[in-house]
Amino acid sequence: MTKKPDGTWDKSRLPSRHVTEGPSRAPHRSYYYAMGLGTREISQPFVGVASCWNEAAPCNTALMRQAHAVSTGVKAAGATPREFCTITVTDGIAMGHEGMRSSLVSREVIADSVELTMRGHGYDALVGVAGCDKSLPGMMMAMLRLNVPSVFLYGGSILPGRWRGRDVTVVDVFEAVGQHSAGNLAEADLIELERHACPGEGACGGQFTANTMACVSEAIGLALPLSSALPAPYLDRDAYAVASGEAVVRLIERNIRPRDICTLKAFENAAVVIGATGGSTNGGLHLPAMANECGIHFTLRDVAEIMRRTPYLADLKPGGRFVAKDMGEAGGVPVLLKTLLEGGHLHGDCMTVTGKTIAENLADVKWRDDQVVIRPVSNPLSPTGGVVGLWGSLAPDGAIVKVAGMTSHRSHRGPARVFDGEEACFAAVERGDYNDGDVLVIRYEGPKGGPGMREMLSTTAALSGQGRGDKVALVTDGRFSGGTRGLCVGHVGPEAQEGGPIGLVRDGDIIAIDADAGTIELEVDAAELEVRKSQWKPRETAYGSGALWKFAQGVGPAYLGAVTHPGMKGERHVYADI
Repeated sequence: MTKKPDGTWDKSRLPSRHVTEGPSRAPHRSYYYAMGLGTREISQPFVGVASCWNEAAPCNTALMRQAHAVSTGVKAAGATPREFCTITVTDGIAMGHEGMRSSLVSREVIADSVELTMRGHGYDALVGVAGCDKSLPGMMMAMLRLNVPSVFLYGGSILPGRWRGRDVTVVDVFEAVGQHSAGNLAEADLIELERHACPGEGACGGQFTANTMACVSEAIGLALPLSSALPAPYLDRDAYAVASGEAVVRLIERNIRPRDICTLKAFENAAVVIGATGGSTNGGLHLPAMANECGIHFTLRDVAEIMRRTPYLADLKPGGRFVAKDMGEAGGVPVLLKTLLEGGHLHGDCMTVTGKTIAENLADVKWRDDQVVIRPVSNPLSPTGGVVGLWGSLAPDGAIVKVAGMTSHRSHRGPARVFDGEEACFAAVERGDYNDGDVLVIRYEGPKGGPGMREMLSTTAALSGQGRGDKVALVTDGRFSGGTRGLCVGHVGPEAQEGGPIGLVRDGDIIAIDADAGTIELEVDAAELEVRKSQWKPRETAYGSGALWKFAQGVGPAYLGAVTHPGMKGERHVYADI
């Protein structure tokens, strides 16, 4: 798919030929003339520029500006941009109430809506601009599904807030709610903090899900090197947007597609970076979902095994000291990748959207001795990654826990305190109605049982804020925010709604968790569990129609990414080749 000698494009194998070429497409072309395009623009490749812009939260408000800059780059490189928006459900707003059921579902809707827009209009390539949590994997899933030349662009992190002489993030506010409920923080102080924590545009500043998946986008090769480093308010970010637009046109010329880039080795690189940065446990959900789109079997166990042998290098919140802005100033993902590559933890031969390999991209990157955010592999924060997988009688399909920054309380054995849903547990925590040593079990929050697999940051942050986060453990078939800290085990599978062991736990049962050994055991006799299973039946959720009902009907298990379709395994054709 190269340009002709006269500089014009041969569109004979591009999807947009179906809407621009030949006499039968005169009606279609008339629509483009109506929007101000000329003959030259119509004859060029069409590049979809998808953004998750909205005014739901600061994570997304800078995305339209950057999408426009992408279009500038596409035009400069000789192609025709077509901008469109898709949804985002922003976790910080959805957290702690029924709205969080929409969060994971939105990942699927984002991928589906981008796919449908691209298919419906015959676009030849895609640049996706995303800012908050599920919008990053959702956009990358669409790229892998369509397999047209694609570049991903993160919208950037928020600047840290400043309160009483220290940097703060929104997670400090969530934890302050727990401090207030415990009587350790006055309401006036809470109000003052909430007004200073989020100073402007951008996604949450710690190594929570958005910044974790932004690092993934560079490590897996779908984003330009260093493009995730600058905070959203910095107008210098727009240069990366322009460059992304130019890069996607080069990919069209060379016919380099996302599945050429996102090989099994590339997914292994992505898991390494999640472990090395102490990233969000949600990475263990999103990487298998992305792999599903390109026919790669990559499960929670694969992610966990890679993280176990990966050194933890980036000293980032919530377990560490620094925020995304600090990591960017320290050299960003390229500096991290450089030391990982030199330490033998990365596959350097993976292709990227630059048209070069990871190793080639890193050839001129120098280690920075003047920074303390990223450690060299020779001096890690810990020899193993910041995220750990667990298996055992309570979680035969696995579970996941974030241990970044935890020097103690990496194991726990205690009696279960069972809650059917997050609200009941959060209310008990607010009242202080639990005992040190308890294992708080929140169930029926899995992909099907919720439905929607809610995050539990409100509850975990309240525990931390009360100063008791290291006195109890929390176990759920739901999810945790990347901002969660403490011995909080998520993604327990099979989930309660599917009859998994977590649905059979009763108050007082002993649960033993060992993050170092990678085990999670329910100390109940197998014969007793069989009796309980015979008496068990699924719960009827409150959602009998609508998007959440549809999600629950088709969603698969968490260890495979909680996906809703067969992915590449079920393909009959690839969109890029229509």
